[in-house]
Amino acid sequence: MFDQPPPPMVEPSENANGDERLQCTIERDTSSVRPAEQFDLFRSWHAGIAEILPVPAESPSFPAHQTVWTLGNLTFTHVKAPDAPYGWRHLDKPMTDNWCLHLPLPKSPPLGENLEVGDLGLRSFTDPFECVSEKTDHLALCIPRNLHFLQSSRIEVQETSKRFLTDYLLLLHRSLPDLRNADAPHIAAATTSLLAACLAPSPDHSAEAQRPIEASIMNRASRTVAKHLANPNLAPDWLCRELGVSRSSLYRIFEPVGGVSTYIRRERLRKTRDALVDSADGRSISTIAEQWGFTDPSTYSRMFRKEFGLSPSEARAEGWLNVECARPTDEAHVLRNLMLGSS
Repeated sequence: MFDQPPPPMVEPSENANGDERLQCTIERDTSSVRPAEQFDLFRSWHAGIAEILPVPAESPSFPAHQTVWTLGNLTFTHVKAPDAPYGWRHLDKPMTDNWCLHLPLPKSPPLGENLEVGDLGLRSFTDPFECVSEKTDHLALCIPRNLHFLQSSRIEVQETSKRFLTDYLLLLHRSLPDLRNADAPHIAAATTSLLAACLAPSPDHSAEAQRPIEASIMNRASRTVAKHLANPNLAPDWLCRELGVSRSSLYRIFEPVGGVSTYIRRERLRKTRDALVDSADGRSISTIAEQWGFTDPSTYSRMFRKEFGLSPSEARAEGWLNVECARPTDEAHVLRNLMLGSS
């Protein structure tokens, strides 16, 4: 969902702690008012840019939530809205002429789990546009028009670029709450580089955007792995064909998380671990292991102990009490490694 223009930049103080978690700029919810007033409050969030038109609904309430993050001169917004449809119409003279990347999302399944997202769109607030919302949740990246690569009045986004931008917006959405203050300037620069490469393609722009492009591929790859984890054919060569990337590129992208084969093995081990500690799952350890491709019991037990510090039988007996495991697919970690170059 499109949002208001970025708030004025606030320079960090000398005492600002770069290790502190990055905080959103705005967070608001219509639950702060009575049900009958919730839709009007939702409309006010977009005042000066668009008119929100009510569509007759069974319920008078409109529970919605909005989170806004400021990244340099970019603004990233997530809006959660109810199933009730509503209309959207650009104002004739909006308060801003920014561009906006808009990605509709379904309310379920949970974000990132085989998510079937909507079609990414790029629109200028000054262009006439109206629609009826068909999705309940939305991501939007507000982009100032004065960036050097956005001087054209008409910009077409190629399908390949849409794939990169869609994957990147999903990755950014999941990563922002776990990033640090010190990450923000680097994320803003990387995001701008990716926008330049996708919206105004050139060899120079592509070279500058290598890290965020790889982050987008990594995000798509992790989603593909999650979807096909039980497929016995899931391997680096199969993944290369599925993603349309070279073997060398895939290996380089997965290097920060130990390599693509290690990544797949860890994700499968995690699946067996989750089943073992599920009191409702009474299958034998060997049956669970075989489901996720581990056919040799001794090899599986050895890999499990190396990954989690105890044997499969110990994990089942203890119910995984007080044992934590760093998730290899942590999105904030992926962003830092692929875009910031840190360990």
